[in-house]
Amino acid sequence: MLEITDQLNKLIEASEHPLVVFGAGKNDDAAAAAIALKNYLAIRHKRAEIICDNFTVPAHLAFLNGVKDIRGDLANLHKFTIKVDVSKTKIDTLSYDVKDGWLSIHLTPRQGAVNKNDLRTLQTGFKYDLIFVVGTTDLESLGNVFFNNTDLFYRTPIVNIDNRANNEHFGNLNLVDLTATSVSEIVYRTFEQLGFNSDAETATDILTGMISRTRSFKTPNVTPQTLALAGKLMDLGADREKIVHNLYRTKTIATLRLWGNALTNLQTNGASGLVWTTLTRDDFARSGANENDIDDLVSELIANSPEAKMILVLFEDAKEPNLIHGRLTTDKNFDALQLAAPFQARGTKLAAQFTISGLTLRDAEHEAVEKIKTNALPYSDLI
Repeated sequence: MLEITDQLNKLIEASEHPLVVFGAGKNDDAAAAAIALKNYLAIRHKRAEIICDNFTVPAHLAFLNGVKDIRGDLANLHKFTIKVDVSKTKIDTLSYDVKDGWLSIHLTPRQGAVNKNDLRTLQTGFKYDLIFVVGTTDLESLGNVFFNNTDLFYRTPIVNIDNRANNEHFGNLNLVDLTATSVSEIVYRTFEQLGFNSDAETATDILTGMISRTRSFKTPNVTPQTLALAGKLMDLGADREKIVHNLYRTKTIATLRLWGNALTNLQTNGASGLVWTTLTRDDFARSGANENDIDDLVSELIANSPEAKMILVLFEDAKEPNLIHGRLTTDKNFDALQLAAPFQARGTKLAAQFTISGLTLRDAEHEAVEKIKTNALPYSDLI
């Protein structure tokens, strides 16, 4: 039986167009690791693409080269091929034009003529021939990228890269290391095993993921080996100061004001482990912030509220009255989608979004909190 590194190497070697995906929601570690992985695949002359459901570039990651290439959905999964028999009739020129919604392809032979018997059409399989799933515990957590393209995931080899204990080992090849502090660390160790010496750009990607996941090496699972790896990455050219500045020192005054409003309204329910807050339209207007700042707010609440098992943020729509948006984030012991199911939630098991229409913010808060607490009761035996 081939060693796992040999298996991975053979999968990459056989691939022409790999796909790199990671779960929806804020996951800087997975995003950074995915960019590093794409860099490596490009060096091996593979046409890799990165997809994350509804991805928008976070301001604090904009400094990473390649982050703007991450797309929010899958498109053009299949290729349609037109084949021309040129064994007898050589083609001199090829051109095309689009008119009235029709694509016309023009073939000019050197001599003679091209007729319909010289043409063949072919609907190929999926253009992606290998999938890397990065920092994601299960395929459902990929959101619509998975749900809208299930055939792709069931018919294509999957390499599953993660460091969490609740990973479902869904890959044909599972690179799951529970001792790693981040998925970026696993990606770098894999590079080493494959004989790849990271350049400064890739080292920066890896160190960004590690710093983000460990809160700048402050989490309890940081080991001397982790710190040694960080030192090695800096020797390769990773700029730690630039990374820390972008991740932690670029919060705008507007963002901080919004956080202040959210913390003022913060409430807790110790029995369920639910922490929640509300934000009005005026809170956004006075602070100058927008809903994109909520992801950072949730991250701060997670990092600084270890007793919180579920974090709920409810906020008014910027324009439409009595339309309330909800963001629910949970730890691994809960299922955010199930907890928010009464509101037709979408997202993943760890991060769900939903809307409530026809209610004021106060009434929506009461309804959402009560339903989430009630739905959380069946999980209490698991904690």
